[in-house]
Order: sequence, then structure tokens, then C-alpha cells
Amino acid sequence: MSEDGRDDGHQTETHGWDPELVPDGRGRTRRPEAECPVEVALAAVAGRWTTLVVRELSHGPWSFGELRERLPDLSAKILTERLRELEARGLVVREQLAGFPVRTRYALSPAGALLRPLLIQLYATGAALLEARTTA
Repeated sequence: MSEDGRDDGHQTETHGWDPELVPDGRGRTRRPEAECPVEVALAAVAGRWTTLVVRELSHGPWSFGELRERLPDLSAKILTERLRELEARGLVVREQLAGFPVRTRYALSPAGALLRPLLIQLYATGAALLEARTTA
């Protein structure tokens, strides 16, 4: 509570939280918080094309050109942006390969590999929602 007696909205008070949805205090908030595990997971896959780049990298390391071949409708500019964002988030590692010309290979980091089950569940949920939409 604030000094004037109003609820601040971000306090983590217990009031019947679903223990499966909110197993600990980090998610017991009344607004999005940067340290909420759900917000962290959603931010990890946020951005157009991000899920597809992560999906491709979950099959192993790829060069930039190989990723372009696997996602032909993705422009080089956007692929570069997504790879840089994922690398900055610690989800992708970039390896410079020896030789000339210099080649670069991208792979999911151990943290990035944790996104695979999330993508699988997002796909299943999306498919169920599409099915529910057509039967409603």
C-alpha cells in the first residue's frame, strides 16, 4: 500500500494465485515486470521472424547464407537485426570461422536451446486456438 492507502499494484501479495501458473513470487504482480519469468520468455521470442530464426538454429549451427536459404523470404537486413538481437540477449552465439573469406556461423547458446520447448508449446497452443476458431 502507498502512504495514501491505495494499492500500488506491484506488490506481491498472495490472493489465491494459481500455483501452476505462478509457482513463485516473481510472477505475482499486477502489471508486467521485467523480472517476471513469463515476460522474460515472451521477450526472448518477440519480434517478427524471431521464432523462425530460433526454429532454424535449433537444428544446428548455420552460416548467414544457409539461414537465408532456409528462410528465403527473410531479408538480409532483418536477419542481421534478429541475429544481433538474439546474440545481445545471450540466446545465440556467433563464431568466426578461420580462412578466407571469413565466414560466420550462428548457433543457439545453452540459454537459447531452452526456447525449443516454448516454441513447441506455442505451436500446439496456436493450432488449438485455430481449431477452436473454426469450430466456434
